[in-house]
Amino acid sequence: MPLNFAMSVMSATEFLLWAVAGFIFWKKDLQRRYPAMGTYLALRLGSMPVLLALLYLQAQPTGHQAFFFPLYFYSYWAVYIASAVTLFFVCTEIFRAALSPFVGLMRLGTVVFRWTTLASLIVGMSSISFSHQGVMLIPDVAYALMRSVSLLELCLLAFLCLSMNALGLTVRDLSFGIALGFGVMASDDFILATFWSRTTSLTAPVQFFYEAMILGAISVWVTYCALPEKARKPVVLAPSSAIYRWNEIAAALGHGTKVAVQQPANSFFLSDVEKVVDKVLTRSNLQGSESKS
Repeated sequence: MPLNFAMSVMSATEFLLWAVAGFIFWKKDLQRRYPAMGTYLALRLGSMPVLLALLYLQAQPTGHQAFFFPLYFYSYWAVYIASAVTLFFVCTEIFRAALSPFVGLMRLGTVVFRWTTLASLIVGMSSISFSHQGVMLIPDVAYALMRSVSLLELCLLAFLCLSMNALGLTVRDLSFGIALGFGVMASDDFILATFWSRTTSLTAPVQFFYEAMILGAISVWVTYCALPEKARKPVVLAPSSAIYRWNEIAAALGHGTKVAVQQPANSFFLSDVEKVVDKVLTRSNLQGSESKS
């Protein structure tokens, strides 16, 4: 069915926001810090006009639907799956950027994060019903893959919100802004999936709501990329803090280094040790005087 005028305007606005976000992102040379995010922006920016053109052509009553529909079908799901795979790498680099002041925790956390990603992928793929056969199985696999990455995005955003103070992050940090935008998109996907399970087809209000959430997420990225980012303050930790000890332990793991975790000294224990030392010294002095006599 042809796109109505309102949806066409929203699609054009989405493409414009993708272009603005990509322009600011590459102008500030942010792809050096977030290469996966740069790849994701390039993928969405380059594929959207092609997909819109194919969608328009396959909806025209010119008798060429049999030619353009397969092109649109395979192109759309190829971009969808490629976006889901790219998002896994985006989540990883945001996680590493958030833990960059803590080298040990970043290295150990990256390993744990990868295993969590694998577990999420296995759980998502196991939910496929395989009720469809042939090429119609592609959407089921794509949805399962995107569902896994959406869950990962929400967990990453929750982690940043809960540990923001401990990691020295601020709301103005670009890592948090990128995670916030993906959190909005993930919530949008889950809301749409829930509504889709209750109805047989998408209605116009749902389409407008879904597109509005997408526009909101891209607007978040445009705002964070456009605003000047404050320099992240160095994190100063006391040697007795728990995160400092965990970072030292994580940094030593895998290098064959014996880790000595500092414990707070007990004043009563030290006084007992001093008494024992005094007794030993007194006994040694007595034995020395008796041997001389």
